[in-house]
Amino acid sequence: MSTSFDPSGLHTDLFIDGAWQKAAGGATFPVENPATHEIIAHVADGGPEEAQAAIEAAGRAQAAWGKSTPRERADILRRAFELVVANTDRLAAIMTAEMGKPLAEAKGEVAYGADMLRWFSEEAVRIGGDHATSVDGNTRIMITKEPVGPCVLVTPWNFPLAMGARKIAPAVAAGCTMVFKPAELTPLTSLALVQIFREAGLPDGVLNVVTTASASAVVGTWMGSGIARKVSFTGSTEVGKILLRQAADNVMRSSMELGGNAPFIVLADADIEKAVDGAMKAKMRNMGEACTAANRFFVHRSVAGEFGEKFAKKISELRVGNGALAGTDVGPVIEQKGLDKVESLVADAVSKGARILTGGSRPEGPGYFYTPTVLTDVPLDADLMSTEIFGPVAAITAFDSEDEVLRLANDTEWGLVGYVFTENMDKALRFSAELEVGMVGLNTGLVSNPAAPFGGVKQSGLGREGGKIGIEEFLETKYTAIAV
Repeated sequence: MSTSFDPSGLHTDLFIDGAWQKAAGGATFPVENPATHEIIAHVADGGPEEAQAAIEAAGRAQAAWGKSTPRERADILRRAFELVVANTDRLAAIMTAEMGKPLAEAKGEVAYGADMLRWFSEEAVRIGGDHATSVDGNTRIMITKEPVGPCVLVTPWNFPLAMGARKIAPAVAAGCTMVFKPAELTPLTSLALVQIFREAGLPDGVLNVVTTASASAVVGTWMGSGIARKVSFTGSTEVGKILLRQAADNVMRSSMELGGNAPFIVLADADIEKAVDGAMKAKMRNMGEACTAANRFFVHRSVAGEFGEKFAKKISELRVGNGALAGTDVGPVIEQKGLDKVESLVADAVSKGARILTGGSRPEGPGYFYTPTVLTDVPLDADLMSTEIFGPVAAITAFDSEDEVLRLANDTEWGLVGYVFTENMDKALRFSAELEVGMVGLNTGLVSNPAAPFGGVKQSGLGREGGKIGIEEFLETKYTAIAV
């Protein structure tokens, strides 16, 4: 086991109505370090019984919590922010051990998650309303905002702290209670965050957590309970559609941040050095295991050779290894299934004519490692052009005209984010307007920001997280007519 990770003091139980508790019969599931295959913990494996207890606790706590003052909620979030920052090293070590990302990246995620807590601590005291007079002058119109009610929160494994913070923070700020299911592969970071909220003074029953290896049984119990009023999910489009069907039965509010197939477009007039730097961020952050990761690189034919050569050189210089070790740039992918998928996608592309500029293999030894890879001359019928890669593989395809690349970029069922590199403002604005995505990075490979609304269009999801609009997802609008 890495010397950077100390398993003592880890929380591995369920958290329901303010208390840590075992699952029925003491059931647990293992958590593996993807860099070493070592089992680093066994976590409580909750089921429908615990799920029901959790949603009932959230239901009981909603009335009192919904009447808490904005300042009280803001202060709790501010204390949680300060505790996360104070525990950066510990949280990062846990995250690296269970997810694999290098410690430097893990610390960056801790900072981003903390910023979410700070942002919504400030938004909690700015929930507003409106007041007007009806057009006939006989009624005064008062508009107020109220918490939507108990919320179901489901997060993915790839950003275990940031995704939890991005959902819990606005729910707390709005006055909603919660039931929370972290990912089976990375529950330890989420449980550490829950303990921080407990230490920050969050009342019993407001945040309830059920870890499980049977996600459908737990989440299905919550969705069918009639108590939950909202679901916020980050994960695959396939699972998101299931949750939307379940939400329909009780007409629940829904926020969905689903799959992506991000185009990364380099126009002929782009600053190539800037584009390569942006490509490194957009592709290699989190080993490519991000919904915002650049999936398809469309590069104008006149600069495709230069871009590919410089990008491949940068990629080839990255050091692959255990994220807990100094000097590591790229950790493992999360599990064997993900590793097999990446290898299969590369093999398919090569069989159809793609050329490997760098990488394209598994290194020897333990761990789910794949050498960072750049492919060029990737044909449009290669599987990775229509599949979210979720690994350290970049696929470059040349294009000839702006109309052509816009058509190719939009030829997908997903629409989360797109990246465009150009030194021409008119072209930048055109691509920003015509790309069918919820977010655009212009001359940048990073779009995530607590102050910005994160989310997609088409089958990449519904709703937005972060920014001023983020708290609105957890609020209902009430209209009161007052006779004059």
